[in-house]
Amino acid sequence: MEDKIMKVSIVVSKGGLDGVYPGLIMANGARMDGIEANLFFTFFGLDAITKKRMGKIKIATVGNPGMHMASILGILPGFSAFATSMMLKTMDKIDIPPVPEFIEMVADAGCKLYACKATVDMFKLKKEDFCPQVDSVINVGKFYEISAGGQIIFT
Repeated sequence: MEDKIMKVSIVVSKGGLDGVYPGLIMANGARMDGIEANLFFTFFGLDAITKKRMGKIKIATVGNPGMHMASILGILPGFSAFATSMMLKTMDKIDIPPVPEFIEMVADAGCKLYACKATVDMFKLKKEDFCPQVDSVINVGKFYEISAGGQIIFT
């Protein structure tokens, strides 16, 4: 008999679309399967929950081996915006919502969202800088306490 996963805690540390969406998709999938899900945003992953930035997340085109192109193309003016636009159009076609809507959706589904205190302090942010779906700003020790007994996934 296989053990069923009962809880996941997902660390989102990258601020590009290719860093944010995997965590959101995994958290949403967990909630749809009745699995407790926590999202812990740290470093540039905080962009996904920061009011001023969450609607402006882009694809990193320079130094991204997943782009399958020479990095030099990524420095061309407008290339990141073009790549981001193309990806968002593709995602829209398969019903993957924009980041702000997805954040709201996973929170409404019962996923808990946390911001990393060390990163919040380092970037001189405050709780008010985050979208209302953020449950709390917590330290790593509290994250481990919340995650106890579950799986921790780093995206």
